[in-house]
Amino acid sequence: MSVTLATTADLDDLVPLFSGYLDFYEVPAPHSAIRAFLQPRIERGESTVFVARSIDGLAVGFVQLYPFFASLSLQPAWLVSDLYVLPAARRDGYGEALMNAARAHGEATGACGLMLETAKTNHAGQALYERLGYRRDDKFYTYWLDLSA
Repeated sequence: MSVTLATTADLDDLVPLFSGYLDFYEVPAPHSAIRAFLQPRIERGESTVFVARSIDGLAVGFVQLYPFFASLSLQPAWLVSDLYVLPAARRDGYGEALMNAARAHGEATGACGLMLETAKTNHAGQALYERLGYRRDDKFYTYWLDLSA
């Protein structure tokens, strides 16, 4: 198993993984739209993506992070926006390895913390996050204002 920082050379592997991620959340998109979204994020350094590969080099998962500033801490932080592992590779340590890479990246960049959201029904993800020391927030609600309409 390896976890490496993704570059645009990894897009051919990342696009189908990201498609699986979107399918998991029931928001399918064509591969061309996914590539058009991911490529500039990686090229411009707007996000940091790590890709997990099996021993034979097959891309089996990814995590994507976005930088932000934690105003209440007056410090930079990272949003763990997307984590996905192929169903056939789950429970083999890839998700944990990707989350550990995210943590190491946060520590290396001087972040005060990592934040994430997940579906209320994603019990496997919640168990992983809690096992890794993440705590569910009981002080704040998350709101969303849809500006696409």
